[in-house]
Formats: sequence, C-alpha cells, structure tokens
Amino acid sequence: MRFSKTGYTPDQLLHLYKELITPRLIEEKMLILLRQGKISKWFSGIGQEAVSVGAVQALEADEYILPMHRNLGVFTGRNIPLNRLFAQFQGKLSGFTKGRDRSFHFGSKEHHIVGMISHLGPQMALADGIALANTLKEEQKATLVFTGDGASSEGDFHEALNVAAVWNLPVIFVIENNGYGLSTPSHEQFKFNSFLDKGPAYGIEAVQVDGNNILEVHRTISKLVKEVRKNPKPVIVEALTFRMRGHEEASGTKYVPKELMEHWAKKDPVENYEQYLLKNGVLTEQLIEEYKAEIKADIDTGLETAYAESLPEFKLETEVGDMFQPFEQEVKTPASESKSDKRFVDAISDGLKQSLERYDNLVVMGQDIGDYGGVFKITEGFIEKFGRERIRNTPLCESAIIGTGLGLCINGYKAVVEMQFADFVTCGFNQIVNNLAKIHYRWNQNADVVVRMPTGAGVGAGPFHSQSNEAWFFHTPGLKIVYPSNPYDAKGLLNAAIEEPNPYMFFEHKALYRSLSQEIPDDYYTIEVGKAAITQEGEDISIITYGMGVHWAKALSEELKEISIEVIDLRTLSPWDSETVAESVKKTNKALVLHEDTMIGGIGAEVSAWISEHLFEHLDAPVARIASLDTPVPFTKTLEENFLPIKRLKEKVIDLNSY
Repeated sequence: MRFSKTGYTPDQLLHLYKELITPRLIEEKMLILLRQGKISKWFSGIGQEAVSVGAVQALEADEYILPMHRNLGVFTGRNIPLNRLFAQFQGKLSGFTKGRDRSFHFGSKEHHIVGMISHLGPQMALADGIALANTLKEEQKATLVFTGDGASSEGDFHEALNVAAVWNLPVIFVIENNGYGLSTPSHEQFKFNSFLDKGPAYGIEAVQVDGNNILEVHRTISKLVKEVRKNPKPVIVEALTFRMRGHEEASGTKYVPKELMEHWAKKDPVENYEQYLLKNGVLTEQLIEEYKAEIKADIDTGLETAYAESLPEFKLETEVGDMFQPFEQEVKTPASESKSDKRFVDAISDGLKQSLERYDNLVVMGQDIGDYGGVFKITEGFIEKFGRERIRNTPLCESAIIGTGLGLCINGYKAVVEMQFADFVTCGFNQIVNNLAKIHYRWNQNADVVVRMPTGAGVGAGPFHSQSNEAWFFHTPGLKIVYPSNPYDAKGLLNAAIEEPNPYMFFEHKALYRSLSQEIPDDYYTIEVGKAAITQEGEDISIITYGMGVHWAKALSEELKEISIEVIDLRTLSPWDSETVAESVKKTNKALVLHEDTMIGGIGAEVSAWISEHLFEHLDAPVARIASLDTPVPFTKTLEENFLPIKRLKEKVIDLNSY
C-alpha cells in the first residue's frame, strides 16, 4: 500500500489517524460486549474504516452525509457523543430513536446525518433530494451517500443515479465494493468488472480509489467535493475494500476463501497507515498509546453513562403521538366571497397553484407534468408561472422521486409528488411505507410530502390504470389519507394536506375530473382533516362511503325515495371520523359501508368492524358491506359495470331496510 502525505501537515495526518483508530477501538469493544450479551447485534466495519473516515473528513460539518451500517467512522467523525451512540446501540431513550430502531438505523439533524433503513438502496434518492434543495437554495454544498456493491443490484441504485445525472445534482455516490453482499460474491451480483463502467452509461464521472488507503480516499473525495460545490454534478466513487468479519457477527466468514482473507489482512487500513506514519516520523509509539488511552477512556465513560440509563418505559401516548410531527390545524377561510364554477380537475389545479404561491419552498414533481401539463392537465401552465425548478418533469422512476421528495423535506422544502396513475405507486411503495411513514417515529424527522394519486375505475382503463388502492396505505401507521368526492373538498383538503408537515396520500377519482363541477371559493381555503361530512340526511339507513361511492349513494337515494338514506362522506380515511359515523348510526340504527375498492381487506372491513364493536346495542340489523368484486378491474364496459358495486347496491339497501 502506497501512501503520499503530499499536501498534508503533520497535524492533519495525526488527526486522520486518530479518527481512523476511533471506530476500530469502539468495534473491538462492541465485539466483546456482543459476546457478553450486552448488545444484541453488530454489523462490523473492521477493514473498511478508511472509506468512512476519509469521506466524512472531506465534507464540511453542515453538508449531509448518508451512511450505512458499516460506517461507524461517519458517526464518530461528526462528533456524536459516545454515550448517545452507545445508548442507541442498547435501545436507550437518550439514543436517537428512543429504543425504536437499532444500531445505525438513525439520523440526526444536528449532525447532518441521514440514517439508512434495512432495504439498503432507498437512501440514495434521499441524497438526490437533499442535493436538489441545496441547488434550489443556491448553496455551494455537496451531499455524500454510501451504498454497497450488493445494493447496486437494486432498482433504487439505477433510479437515484439517473435522476442525479439528469438534474446535475451535487451528489457523491460512494460505493463500498467489499466483494460480497452477505455471502454472495460480486460475480454473482453483476457481470461488469468495475463500477467505473457504470459512470459513462449515466453520463457521470466515475473514479476508483483504494478504500483501505485513508489518504487516497480523503484526497480524492476532498477534490471531488470542491468540484461539485462549484459545478453541480454527480460523481461515482468506487472504494475497493474488504469486510474482515461476517455480514453481521452471527454470519461468520466461512464462505470467504482463506487466501482472500489473508490477502486483505495484509491491507489493513489502520495498521498500514500507522506503520507509514511511524516510518515517516509523524507518529510515535508513545503518541499511539496516548491516543488509544484517551479514546478507550472516552469509550468507557460513554458506556458507563449508557449502561446507567434504564430501558425506555412504554407510554401509549408517546408511542402514538410520535407517529407524526405535532401539528395543530387552523382551518383557513376564504378571504372574500368570490366564487366560480369549477370542475373537480380545476379545483385540484387551483389548490395546487395557490399552495405554490403560498409556499415558496414547495416543489411539485411528476412524469409529464412540465410543458405537457400532466396527463390530466392539472399542471398546465405551471411552468410559465412557477418555473422549471419548482415544476419538475421527472424521469420514469417513482421510487426515486418519492425519495427525492423526502430528501427535499429533510433539507427544508415541501414536496408534492404526482403518480401519473395511482396504480404506478407500486414502483415507489417501499419509499412510502418504510421511509415516509416511519421516519418521524424513528428519529423525529418529519416527511412533508403529499403523494397525489389519480385513482378509480369507470373509465374503461383496465387492470393497471383503474385500481382503488387506498387500503394498501390505510394499514400503514404514519400516513394520512384523503379521498375527496367533490371540487370543494378537493381544493380545501389538498391545501390542508400540503400545509401540514406530515406525509399524505391524496386520492383523486379520475372519472370525477371532468364530469363534476361545483361553485367553490376562488381564494385559498382549507378543510378540517379527519372530519367526515353528512352530504345527505336520512332516518332509515346510514351509508358510510367516500369518493365515487358518495355519488352512487346519493343517486340511489333519489331513486328509492321511500327509504330515507343518510350519506356520510368520510373524506379523510386516515384518520377517519368515527364520531360522525357513530352519531349517524345511533340515529338510523342501520349501517351499510360502501366503497369502490374490492371487498376483502378493504377499508369497509375496518369501519364495519368498528361499528359492530362499539355500536352493537344501537343496531337493528347486521352491518352490511358492499364493494367491487374481488378481481382485477376489467377493461370491457360490460365487465367493468358488473365489477363495480353500483348494480348490487340497490338490492343491498332494500334488503337492509327490510331486515
């Protein structure tokens, strides 16, 4: 291993040495504690320390870095107090996740660190969003994100690199190529020889470094950081290194050939750098002992403090309360009496436009939303008014764009992400249910992101453009879900969703876009989230529904004038308004839950179960449900009409009324 101290003062060389041995000494202690059963799991970075240390030392303290589970040197390099770090490892309250997540699965706003989730790839898109925010603020800052050779097989890797390249984002993608994804060797992960081959395909500069040479890593990344600050662009850095222990300690290393382990043992980053400094008279044995004694003392003190702390006590109000960033909604009323007739699609466009005017840090992203105005023309003319920086036409990559939205939020922005069709959200599902939904609960970082979801059948669009998939997200704690049925609610609830700094899934029925109009306020206004509306009063039966179901129920009420039907429009599905539902059912004593989604596992199952459990003594009949067939949405009109519950609704209401 060849080191070059050119350009470094002795103090700088010693600082890097001290930073390099700190994670090694901590790890050695952690391995002892693991054997003693004092920590539950450990992901070792022994052998790879030079990559983490070299990278973090090349950045300014206020530049974001996104590490993975072998990057202990990043956390120590950002001077995180060891007692808090050890408390995190032990699941203590003074850690960063209040005992809710383990080891390195955390972030810290104070230290400009964004932690990973177990799925490895998604954090790269967050880096894109953080870098985009810096670009929009015209700040000359770099963002650095780690990934591994194994994680490069994930689609998130491709999407994040592609977006960064297309948008010229100042992101440094450090790929720690340690030869294995758990036990799977690189030749079973990919066919190419080096990640240098990846750069040209994306139009990205790619460089390779000896990841065990602290000076080469630090020098290379320092140079690249300076470049991307002045000339924003993404860069790939392939750091060749090796993991000297198992994927995690229980895995062992039996799958690694002995000669390979011996080869890399000779390239140990700590030992080789230490010997180099000794030979060059920069370091002495006495200084080594002093440094190690100081660090070990800090480790012991930190451990003593962490061990003295009790495990967190369970408090229901805290666990539930931490799901979202605290927010007290103040309903905004229109500034004037001015009103005009607007279609459903125009109301959404109007709300989005006024929110963009209200929040200069709001960015809207989606496929074809730029010059084309979106497939439903909701953002038509927006580029001329707000510019291409805020109305961002995206590549076809739902996961990366949702992740970019979260990254924007981490760095001070709001984001609205349009799914071209709600069906396409499957490609970004992980970012929603594992990042947006959990991030505040995990480490107190909110997700100020609204995902717009053009949804629903009745337009002859077939199985992949017609699904009602709100129930997928209803089951996920940490998401708020809105599903308006009319233009007035659509505008007011969209404004409310954008206003609140928490993640929203906002469903818009495509069949209502141009078929329904209403006189609504021209000014900005919001509607109370979590409050249902009684759209029609009745005495005999309560129909609890939302979206298109509201119109089906009201149309049937007109037809069956002999039955007095009360129609409850939930409007907000999470949290849903059980109080209004209860008041209605107590009055009518009969309840029918209606939705366009398929029956099994739908939102109606939760609502009907709640009614049965809490209002049983008020019921004169079993709670009824009516929904679409448990099949995909068919294309042909005759099939689609019978897939939907419209024709079966009348019979169900008559049966329930006569019970």
